[in-house]
Amino acid sequence: MELSHYSVLLKETIEQLHIKPDGIYVDGTLGGGGHAWQVCSRLEDGHFYGIDQDDAAIHSAGERLASFGEKVTILHDNYCNMRAALAACGVGQVDGIVLDLGVSSYQFDNGERGFSYRFDARLDMRMDRRQALTAADIVNGYTQEELFRVIRDYGEDPFAQNIARHIVRARQEQPIETTFQLNEVIKAAIPAKMRQNGHPSRQTFQALRIECNGELDALKNSLDDMIGLLQPGGRLCIITFHSLEDRLVKNVFRENENPCTCPKTFPVCVCGRKPKGRVVTRKPVLPGEKELAENSRSRSAKLRVFEKAGT
Repeated sequence: MELSHYSVLLKETIEQLHIKPDGIYVDGTLGGGGHAWQVCSRLEDGHFYGIDQDDAAIHSAGERLASFGEKVTILHDNYCNMRAALAACGVGQVDGIVLDLGVSSYQFDNGERGFSYRFDARLDMRMDRRQALTAADIVNGYTQEELFRVIRDYGEDPFAQNIARHIVRARQEQPIETTFQLNEVIKAAIPAKMRQNGHPSRQTFQALRIECNGELDALKNSLDDMIGLLQPGGRLCIITFHSLEDRLVKNVFRENENPCTCPKTFPVCVCGRKPKGRVVTRKPVLPGEKELAENSRSRSAKLRVFEKAGT
């Protein structure tokens, strides 16, 4: 299956990057190459680095960006290793970074990857198929308390405790190995009158995917590094798709803009922590009506932008 080239908030992200023809730019979530193509088409003497942990994305984006030749370097890695991956290429600072978080349309629509509750498939959910841990390992191997924590914290599901209990009970009879098996277990754990607002499995599947791929840890452990990679005036553009990601990005951006830890009663700063830049987007940039009409998956997207302080 070919990866979708549709990219959420594409126009807005490209505008916010302030692309320089001779700049160095990084897309840490290459996907189908939608943002990447737009960046590369604006480069003259500059260079583009695309990073993705999904082998299918690497293949598809490589084909799509082939016409840009030596302007492009594609790296099969997780964006949380961006600093080391770029250093291996001799790059210490860049002019802009893009992250389009979450699952690509390809991953959702390719049933065999196990990301979607809409297709009957093995519970996989690995973005990087080189890793061993799958969603099935989590569902069948975590304790009830661990499952509760994952579904509560990453899925924000009010029925997390009951879902975890039902999973443990069901797997005692037979392993839960497919998406549809898990759907039935979740459905049984949620009262019928509460199943009216969307698919009952949505939040649990989100939680398992985040846990399986270590998504929030990767983001939390990378943001300061990415800000550190920026040249003065460089910009970091991040598109999030759920409140957990968005809150994390918002807070880290704010801390880098105002890192002072001195009590507000102090007349002057004595902690010595200096701002690393400014938050460009006081409120997140949201999709417009046209994009929402064309792609329902964009409805939860939010773009936040941070600009590195000048010299």
